[in-house]
Amino acid sequence: MLQSLETWLGQFGIEMSQFIKLSEALGLIVLIAVAVHIVLHRGVVAWLKRRAEKSDAVWRHALFAGKLFSRIALVIQGLLIGVQTNLWLAPESVIRDWILTLVALWIVLFALLALYSLLDVADTLLSRTPLGRNVPIRGIVQSLKIVFFVIAALLTTSILVGKSPVILLSGLGALTAVIMLVFKDPILGLVAGIQLSANKMLSVGDWLEMPKYGADGDVIDISLTTVKVQNWDKTITTIPTYALISDSFKNWKGMQDSGGRRIKRSVLIDATSVHFLSQQDIEYLTRAKLLEPYIKTKLEEITQHNHSQQFDEECLINGRRLTNLGSFRAYLERYLRAHPDIHQGMTLMVRQLAPTHEGISLELYCFTNTTAWVDYERIQSDIFDHLYAVLPDFGLRAAQAPTGHDFRHLHVTS
Repeated sequence: MLQSLETWLGQFGIEMSQFIKLSEALGLIVLIAVAVHIVLHRGVVAWLKRRAEKSDAVWRHALFAGKLFSRIALVIQGLLIGVQTNLWLAPESVIRDWILTLVALWIVLFALLALYSLLDVADTLLSRTPLGRNVPIRGIVQSLKIVFFVIAALLTTSILVGKSPVILLSGLGALTAVIMLVFKDPILGLVAGIQLSANKMLSVGDWLEMPKYGADGDVIDISLTTVKVQNWDKTITTIPTYALISDSFKNWKGMQDSGGRRIKRSVLIDATSVHFLSQQDIEYLTRAKLLEPYIKTKLEEITQHNHSQQFDEECLINGRRLTNLGSFRAYLERYLRAHPDIHQGMTLMVRQLAPTHEGISLELYCFTNTTAWVDYERIQSDIFDHLYAVLPDFGLRAAQAPTGHDFRHLHVTS
């Protein structure tokens, strides 16, 4: 059998002694590689993983979530195999060149994967910090991954063709247009992410409103090419990152940070219900605790003014008089000033807008002392419930289009 093997090797110009030396060298390389693999993976990496599982530190768990140490161990194994190949195999050996080529590709592959794991660890840890919430870390990490992938592809190509990476880089200029076309979205997303971060326009957790894309909710992720928004109905809207630079959007973060949310709503008053207050009306409204100081002060001011001008007070159009609409506006302002859920440090006013054919618009402009959506709506509804309920006490009516009930009542009375 040995003679047959020697004859078969002789056909390839290989002597039996050379074959034995080669087999011994390859066996030694494999044996050492297996031993190193067991020591690194079953020993060092497993020990570090057990230490991490017993620890409460977040960074320890993050290091093992992406198999970082396992990939580093594989890179070390590749380096050791390359060193052994240079030691045990002759420089003129063809198998030596094959092994070194495979080892180089092995090292490039697992070095790239190790860098990816390291970037994932950085993304996980930084996303928990204020910096990570204000800076699109995910987009930066993805950009770095693309850069490392391109470098690894160049190194792989240079290893396979046996040329220096510098030579390949010199010819890369001709492929610039193709690269720009293929990586158009990532490049635009990277530029947009940098602008969003530098100008502090958007961060994870912000309330984003962008009607063009049907987005109205919390930003849950900012990546290299897309921004994910969880809408209030729990659906997910995906927006191209560069669209946030080219189009307009509303970020409600300023409102949330201010501690107050604006109420800006009007009530329409029937113009035919506006009139001067009679003595009986004045006596009734004076009994209102919030309105009593206003009416007394205003009556003294009006009486003094009318006497000084010697107006004929029998004619109502002479001089100044209290109106039910003006008193109602003064009451609402004092009501908001005394309301416990209205922010007293922000703009607060009750103003009369330009009248329309629908009626006289009386607008409440103020801020609640909370930004929580449910509480905000409750406070706003309570205020307007009270507003509509007290309208009749001022002799005012809310303006609205006639309803079926109105027409039926008209038919019955006629």
